Amino acid sequence: MNLELTNPHSVLAALKRRPQDVLEVRLSGGKLTEAWRQVSDMAKECGVAVTESAASGSRTDRSKSGGGRQGRLMASVRSLESMDPSDLFAQVRDQEGVPGLWLALDCVQDPHNLGAVFRSAAFFGVRGVLLTRDRSAPLSAVVYDVASGGMESVPFSSPPNLDRALKVARDAGLWILGAAEEASRDVSEVPRDRPWLLVLGNEETGLRRLTRENCDDVCRITSHGAVGSLNISAAGAVLMAQLSATSQAAPSGESAD
Repeated sequence: MNLELTNPHSVLAALKRRPQDVLEVRLSGGKLTEAWRQVSDMAKECGVAVTESAASGSRTDRSKSGGGRQGRLMASVRSLESMDPSDLFAQVRDQEGVPGLWLALDCVQDPHNLGAVFRSAAFFGVRGVLLTRDRSAPLSAVVYDVASGGMESVPFSSPPNLDRALKVARDAGLWILGAAEEASRDVSEVPRDRPWLLVLGNEETGLRRLTRENCDDVCRITSHGAVGSLNISAAGAVLMAQLSATSQAAPSGESAD
């Protein structure tokens, strides 16, 4: 599937990691931002077609393009392929017992939340993301653009059955940690001496029953103010920040000493 990406940082990340999958860059006339100028230069270096059209100042043209010059700046990029769960967790088997952090998403349905989670996952060094194929937001251009390049650096798997995939993760050596507001233990109390697969639930209903039953432990983020809960993307970022602090002994793609 081809995606029309409008975030230059998403396009730059794709050009750096897989330029063969960037099919075309389309630019309007007029002055480019620094990020889009980098996209144009890198695309040309990689042999990617760059199409530049004259800018039009008419209100009709701006309306058709989605509002303003920026609406006509985009790139056509092939979507990434989902991995098999066993391949996603192969590193766990290779580095038995080494702390690390993986992520699972149980029916996250808002594409903006999904993209924000992938961006945080890339920032905090998450090794891989497992997400449900059904009842989840598709990995659309919105997700890629909100992730701002995060999709390119975090491998993912979207199997038809999350419960089976969680069992694959456990068999590989991961401990399954669910996030739930009603959990008795704060995330700060979670042991850091093991590799964790953190599971985030749906925006409204949280973890499904079978998903929770597959968890070895559950944790919460304790509120210290008037609001008792966080948006899933914000909660995910807090949890990843806490759990990744001691999980970087062997960064993705490298071997532990």
